Amino acid sequence: MDGRTGQEAPRSRGPQAPLPQGLILLVATLGGFLVTFMASSVNIALPLIGAEFQASAVMLSWISMSMILVSGALLLPVGRLADTYGRVRFFILSNVLLTLALFASGFAPSARVLLAMRALTGFCLAIGSVTSTTLVVLAYPVETRGRALGLNVGGVYLGLTVGPVLGGLIVHNLGWRSLFLIVGAGALIDVILPLWKLRHVEWREPKTGKFDLPGAILYAVSLVLLLLGFSRLPGLSGIVLVPVSIAGLTIFLWWESKAADPLLPVLLLKRNRVFGFTNAAVLVNYAATSAMVFLMSLYLQYNRGLNAQTAGFVLVTGTFVQALASPWAGRLCDRVPARYVASLGMGFCVLGLLALVFLGEETPYWYIILALCALGFGFGLFSSPATHVVMGSVDKRWLGVASATIAAVRQAGMSLSTGVAALLLAVLVGSKAIRPEDYPALLTSVRLTFLIFTALCLVGVAASLVGPKPRRE
Repeated sequence: MDGRTGQEAPRSRGPQAPLPQGLILLVATLGGFLVTFMASSVNIALPLIGAEFQASAVMLSWISMSMILVSGALLLPVGRLADTYGRVRFFILSNVLLTLALFASGFAPSARVLLAMRALTGFCLAIGSVTSTTLVVLAYPVETRGRALGLNVGGVYLGLTVGPVLGGLIVHNLGWRSLFLIVGAGALIDVILPLWKLRHVEWREPKTGKFDLPGAILYAVSLVLLLLGFSRLPGLSGIVLVPVSIAGLTIFLWWESKAADPLLPVLLLKRNRVFGFTNAAVLVNYAATSAMVFLMSLYLQYNRGLNAQTAGFVLVTGTFVQALASPWAGRLCDRVPARYVASLGMGFCVLGLLALVFLGEETPYWYIILALCALGFGFGLFSSPATHVVMGSVDKRWLGVASATIAAVRQAGMSLSTGVAALLLAVLVGSKAIRPEDYPALLTSVRLTFLIFTALCLVGVAASLVGPKPRRE
């Protein structure tokens, strides 16, 4: 045991063996890249999957959505289990299962089998999201942690950036099954390296009580209902599910305040202002930016008449800037307080969103690309520093919970962003196919949504600036 932290010290080969920091960063970043690459590229394969299996639109939507639903439901429970039973062990387990799920998806005989494997991929995503960030934090000291987290987050953004383009090339030339098989081969590498080099390295916390199974079930059901509810707004089912899920999450917080060994220590939210406010800033940031690609895709293809490929090349500019900015933002966090870097990033998001409020039928493309780059730069500056702040604000025994919390907040923000955009589209354009006569209303909806997102980001700037209370002398 490490007497200073109360946690089990990492075990490695031999008493003097150095901790393989670079390898831990490599496997964690590769895992993040593979999962986000798969998530961003699989939608391109859905038409071919539907044609081969004669799958309905509902089935295809579940194939697309199941991974997010399962991962969201399991983030907090697997975070607590990984803290207790070993972060490296759970990370390797997630990669083993991910490899099996991807190869099984590549050889799936039916849409139902593919759906089941996508759900298993969501389980792996939950474990990987929690453990990869935690391992990077544990492997690197505070003075170099920012750079490591920046590279780790940069890998995630790189997967999002190249996924649609490279995934489209793979699917077009080699078929949709090859997409799963190629990514599965990459996942296999992420199994072999940890088993070979990290099998004697581990971090875990002493078990303090019985696993909170009622809390896990309540959290999982409530979060799934929330994600489903936002995806179905403004329909009646969405209007019913959202308040029911919020009530469930409220009951979950009450239960966690009473649990002997909670999944989420409520005191972190009540007494740790940095943890609470930074997670609030993350929620606001993702709520204000996640629907941007969806809205801009509609604008570029309907209002500006671009085809899907050209619109994709315009949109990828912002994501590319994200991937470049994240490592630099991480290095900057090693020199100045991370919350200042995150707030600066949120400020750039405000500028980018505000620029998009003034979109018109003849807005120059350089203006659009510049606004997207400002958003990408801001998001790249915000994400890894915000993770740095959240992970650095808790004791090491709660690192898994902190990582799971920020991941769950991200997903909730993404769902909220999509829900707001869908609601305004339904009100202003209507729940019907978009026709040329609807283009002015579509443009109004897009501009109004970006105005709401700009106001949200202004609130997020203040939340991300919150630091610890000054100590009383």
